[in-house]
Amino acid sequence: MDPLDYLRVAWSGDTETEVKLRYENQNIAVLGAGLSGTAAALLLKSEGAHVTVLDSAEETNLLKSTIDNLRAQAVRVICGRMADEDSSAYQMAVVSPGIAPDSPLARNFSSRKIDMIGELELGWRSCEIPVIAVTGTNGKTTTTELLAEMLNAGGQRTIACGNIGKPLCEVAREKKPFDVLTVEVSSFQLETIRSFHPSVSLWLNFAPDHLDRYPSVADYRAAKLRIFENQTAADVAVANAIEKLPGIRARTITFSAYVDQADFRLFEGEIVYHNEAVLRLSDTKLRGLHNIENVMATLAAGMARGLSFREMVPPLRVYEPRPHRCEFVREVGGVSYVNDSKATNLDAVEKALRAQTKPVILIAGGKDKGFTFDPLRTVVKEKVRSTILIGEMAASIRRSWGGVVKSEIASSLADAIECARAVAKPGEVVLFSPGTSSFDMFESYADRGDQFRTLVQALPN
Repeated sequence: MDPLDYLRVAWSGDTETEVKLRYENQNIAVLGAGLSGTAAALLLKSEGAHVTVLDSAEETNLLKSTIDNLRAQAVRVICGRMADEDSSAYQMAVVSPGIAPDSPLARNFSSRKIDMIGELELGWRSCEIPVIAVTGTNGKTTTTELLAEMLNAGGQRTIACGNIGKPLCEVAREKKPFDVLTVEVSSFQLETIRSFHPSVSLWLNFAPDHLDRYPSVADYRAAKLRIFENQTAADVAVANAIEKLPGIRARTITFSAYVDQADFRLFEGEIVYHNEAVLRLSDTKLRGLHNIENVMATLAAGMARGLSFREMVPPLRVYEPRPHRCEFVREVGGVSYVNDSKATNLDAVEKALRAQTKPVILIAGGKDKGFTFDPLRTVVKEKVRSTILIGEMAASIRRSWGGVVKSEIASSLADAIECARAVAKPGEVVLFSPGTSSFDMFESYADRGDQFRTLVQALPN
C-alpha cells in the first residue's frame, strides 16, 4: 500500500474510532534516535508498522534508556556506521529534524529513491485536530506558550507541542481530546512537509540563522515560508507587518511594534487593534518590543480562533517568560547579571541589547554556524562597553568588532564570568547573550544557561 494512502483516526469529543491500522505490516525507517525520532517510531509501531530506527551515532553515545525503550516495543535499532550503510528495503522513511538532508544517513535513503517525510508531517497525518503553527527566527517558544495558556484559559483545550515539549507524533499517539494543537515549527521541520496544513499560521520575524545547515539565507527563508504552502482562503495567516511574504492565500492579520501600518500596533504604551485599546504594556510581565510583538501575534491568533479581547487579556497579563530569555539572575556589587542563553542568533542578541537601559558587559560566542557577527557592530558600539568572548567563534567575533569595543577571549564560561566581574562597574549589566548555538561547549542552550546561572549564584557578594 502506498504510504500516502493512509486512513485516519477520527476523533470526536472524548471518543475515538479507529478505522484501520494505517501502516500495518509496512517496513518503515525512522532516521534519528532523539526525541522526535522516538516519538515517530512509537507512533508508527502503534499503527501496525515494522519499524527500524537508524542513527549515525554509536550506541554508546545515545541515551541507553531510549534505546532500551524502543527495543522493548519491538522496534529495531541500528547505530553507527551500520546505520549509514543499511541496505534494507523500506516503503518509507521518517526523518527527524536534526538529520541534515546531506548527511550520510539521509543520503543513503534519498539515493535509493525511498519516500521520505518528516516527523512533523507524520504527526499531522495521524490526527484530525486543527493546528496553529508558529514559526520565526526568534520568539517561537514564548509565543507558543502564550497561545497555549491563553487558549486553555479561554476554554479551548490545547497543548504546546512540536519543536517545544512533546513532538507532534507523541501527541497524535496519545489521542487526547484537544480542540486545537498549538505547534511550534522550525525550518528543519518544515523542510520535509507535504500536506501539513495549519488553519492558523504565525510568522513572527525573520533573520539570518542556521547557515551551517543551509547554503544561503534565501534557502533558510524558503524553508520557513513553507508554513503557508497548504493554506487556503479559509485559513488565517498572522504576519509581521514589516515582512514581505509572497503568495499567501490565507486571510492575513498583521502586527508590528515598529510601524503603524498594521492591524495590531503600539500606541502610547498600549497595544491597539485598529483604533481599539487592548492591553497596556505595563500590565504584562514581558519586556522588550520583541516580546510585545509576541503578545500581538498571540492576540491575532486568538481572534482567528474566535476569542474576544475580554477573554484573551487576563491570561496574557499573568504569563511569566521561561528561563534563559533575558532572565535576571542576580545583582552582585551593584552589577546586574542577565541570562539570555536562548539567544542563538544575531537577531536575538540585538533585541536583548536594545532592551537594556544601562551600559553592558556582553558575554558572547559559541559554535560556528557559518555567519559573522559584523551586522551587530552598530548596536554593540551603542550599548556595549566591553565584551568577553567564548567558544569556537571567539576570535572571529573579536575581528568583527575590532575598533568598536574592547574584547577579551575567555577559556571557559567560568573564566568569562570572572573576566566580566573584574571589569563591570556598579550600575552596569553583565549580559550573557551568546548569539550562536551551544554545542561546541555545552549540551544545549538550557545547559549553557543553567551553568551561567549556577556560576553567578556562586559569586561572593
